[in-house]
Amino acid sequence: MPKHQLKPFTIYCGDNLKMLNEIPDESVDLIYIDPPFNSNRNYEVFWGDVAEKRAFNDRFGDAHAYIDYMRPRTQELYRVLKKTGSFYYHCDWHASHYVKIMLDEIFGANYFQNEIVWKRSDAHSDSKQGAKHYGRLFDSIFFYTRSNDYTFKTIYNPLPQSTIDNWYKNIEEGTGRRYNKGDVTAPGGASKGNPHYEWNGIIKYWRYSKENMQKLHDEGKLVYSKSGMTYQKRYLDESKGISLQNWWDDISMLRGLSNSKNEKNKAERLGYPTQKPIALLERIIEVSSNKDDLVLDAFCGCGTTLVAAQKLQRKWVGIDISPTACRVMAQRLWDIFKLDEGKDFQLSDLPHTEEELRSIPHFEFENWAVIALGGIPNKAKVNDFGIDGKLYPVDLGKKKKEGTDLFGDSDIYYPIQVKQKDKAGRPDIDSFETAIRRDGRRKGYFISFDFSSDAIKEIQRLDKNGEIEIVPITVKDLLRRESFGIFD
Repeated sequence: MPKHQLKPFTIYCGDNLKMLNEIPDESVDLIYIDPPFNSNRNYEVFWGDVAEKRAFNDRFGDAHAYIDYMRPRTQELYRVLKKTGSFYYHCDWHASHYVKIMLDEIFGANYFQNEIVWKRSDAHSDSKQGAKHYGRLFDSIFFYTRSNDYTFKTIYNPLPQSTIDNWYKNIEEGTGRRYNKGDVTAPGGASKGNPHYEWNGIIKYWRYSKENMQKLHDEGKLVYSKSGMTYQKRYLDESKGISLQNWWDDISMLRGLSNSKNEKNKAERLGYPTQKPIALLERIIEVSSNKDDLVLDAFCGCGTTLVAAQKLQRKWVGIDISPTACRVMAQRLWDIFKLDEGKDFQLSDLPHTEEELRSIPHFEFENWAVIALGGIPNKAKVNDFGIDGKLYPVDLGKKKKEGTDLFGDSDIYYPIQVKQKDKAGRPDIDSFETAIRRDGRRKGYFISFDFSSDAIKEIQRLDKNGEIEIVPITVKDLLRRESFGIFD
């Protein structure tokens, strides 16, 4: 079966192993992945607010099970990477040593270029966990290529102040320019073909020809010691800085929503547990790709790679198994770039059959149902008092401030309840009725695959008595995109 061409500017929802199988060989310029770390714990995800909590499983039992999961996916990523492409695998201490061995086997140890160490955390104490070990402050990012012909653009960071103070101690009279003294003698002597002559009374092998030495002297770019030794002025203001090393401690982590004092940091933070700073991905993309190259992230999470690629004018493709994550990505692209889904980018392969929706995790089904109805998922996924989302009138939505995210709020809304069950029954309706009353509302929407006859009778009774209006909506209704008279 022929492979399908990868469509740039597309978010694919589903198992990346299946998706990657459909991608042609050697069609991607740069791949970055930040897969689960085998941390053997549950994350709690806060989509936009610390009040929202849901389980985010990051469990594979042991390192062998984790590698068994990642190996076929990494092999497919290797296959789709161009010979001139680059691959970055982001991980931490839980499985990094096993990952390195796996990558050496797939890419070849000779094509391992770097282990980048990103200092993701400030110093902290782990004593509350009862642990007896040194603080864990960094992540590893393994950088591999498929050949020795790959894109790599050297970037420079500013010189540390300590280097300026200790190295550029000299001040040029008249200009005030700081400089250091560079050696102009030539290492290697005659074996390197360096010129040999007398300069300022000293006979040596020199870096420059006698003519060029005279030119530097005339321009005031040479300085002489008391012994007559010659040095070249190397000015601080002409320094490019220091080329990027594999220790990255200049990109700040994204702190907790309520703890960060950095407004830019807080604005960027979505609450995704393993969310990485945009600056981190911008650096990788800037170094290892060119404008219009195709960047792929097969564990896309909340879409940071896509945001960075879009900012740097690269083509991009994202894959994630979570429908909620894919929706958050789409919202993020709108919030930052005002990109329209369906026009500027595509959101593909979201669950679209009842069978698929029955099999996804409950929290994913809940988010899908609320969003499909046109509502906003509730911030709290536990202790939500029977309300899974809110539906806002259309005219209110039009008045929302520009940039309002998926979790905007208002006093005017209708509660939404979601049950991932074959038939919602009378007890479910009774509980939702109580939740609607407690919330001070008179109307709500209930979503399920179907409703029992007792449930429908109770809904009709409440409506007839003019007490509470509950609108029953089946999954089939949502899939057919029928009009429910929501905003009347």
